[in-house]
Amino acid sequence: METPNQFVQWLRSVAPYIHAFRGKTFVVAFPGELVTAGALPVLAQDLSLLVALDIRVVIVHGSRPQVAEQLALRNVEGRFHNGIRITDTAALECAKEAAGELRLDIEAAFSQGLPNTPMAHAAIRIISGNFVTARPLGVIDGVDLELTGMPRKIAAETIHAILATDSPVLLSPLGFSPTGEAFNLTMEDVAVSAAIALHADKLVFITETPMMVDEGGAEIRELSSHQAEAVLQAGFLPPDAAFYLQHAIKACNSGVPRAHIVPFEMDGSALLELFTHDGVGTMISHENLESLRRATIEDVGGIIKLIEPLEADGTLVKRGRELIEREIDQFSVIEHDGVIFGCAALYPFPESKMGEMACLTVNPEVQAQGDGERILKHVENRARAAGLKQLFVLTTRTSHWFQKRGFKPATVDALPKDRQHMYNWQRKSQVLIKSL
Repeated sequence: METPNQFVQWLRSVAPYIHAFRGKTFVVAFPGELVTAGALPVLAQDLSLLVALDIRVVIVHGSRPQVAEQLALRNVEGRFHNGIRITDTAALECAKEAAGELRLDIEAAFSQGLPNTPMAHAAIRIISGNFVTARPLGVIDGVDLELTGMPRKIAAETIHAILATDSPVLLSPLGFSPTGEAFNLTMEDVAVSAAIALHADKLVFITETPMMVDEGGAEIRELSSHQAEAVLQAGFLPPDAAFYLQHAIKACNSGVPRAHIVPFEMDGSALLELFTHDGVGTMISHENLESLRRATIEDVGGIIKLIEPLEADGTLVKRGRELIEREIDQFSVIEHDGVIFGCAALYPFPESKMGEMACLTVNPEVQAQGDGERILKHVENRARAAGLKQLFVLTTRTSHWFQKRGFKPATVDALPKDRQHMYNWQRKSQVLIKSL
């Protein structure tokens, strides 16, 4: 049983996300497999909660298993070319049938309102329509894909007007040409096109695929779009996961700040991904690698200028230029137009499988923009890559900031033996540890 104190602490921990997400636009896409698995009612509850928190939600559903079922009922064999469905007239009718049934199922799920359930008093009115203009994919490698298409235009102004009324918008994987033709589209293409056209703040894929892992089996929690492209090229991802990642990269490279790939097998995975620090899926962000990187000797002057005020007021331990030069390989920095405005250092203790994060600093002029968290995650990824299992910090003034991000108070005895000998008992810094 959760104690009242735990509930209060949890509610306080999600408050920053609630404030940050208010008025933002999220495109949430899920495959037909989610409906087949019986997870639609719970997802509708979770998305209704987002709407209640003043988040503008666009929903895109897939229909692959439902289309396959309709084809089987009609004794029509599905045809594919390089994984793309060839949509003839019969297949298009099956796609229409599947999309229509799914739309009704989704509307029914958002109409839940029984007392003592998450949907009580929700009164969600989900809006769908002919918001997607499409064109045919045409002939690829000599194969005519017939009525298989791709989005050409999203009715962004109309959708924004609907979202402003606190109603979520539903998009099906179908599009229409100016001549009145219907085309079968992929859920992923519709979701990416919608996120780009709406200037969405997030694109969230709720997927049938498990958490992505690297070649060594370690979970992939966060990638820049550049790193994601390298993962794709490495070729170790299963085809379905690679397909989602390919579309997430496209969205981020086209201006969507964040894309998330979240398995639906965990109850409440969308909420856990959005409202907890570490999430339960993989986040892809468009990030210039030059802006967040390992430090070089040329960065010493910028780092010193950044940390000097904090050394002067006692927030940071004083470090001389020679020490920073010797330890520059331990530092990471954020820069913009050649100016260093954030830094942190990682000191590994391999025998204890622990690392110390030190000197985490962000220029006061750009604080509250999330750069501290970006540096923290970067250092966490460095620590994981080095095989470390725990990260610790020593702080005199910012313990609450670290605790909100998963660090737990500990004693000096919990530090590696070598670090215990160097502990400054005059500063009496608080010890905080996070498991990676």
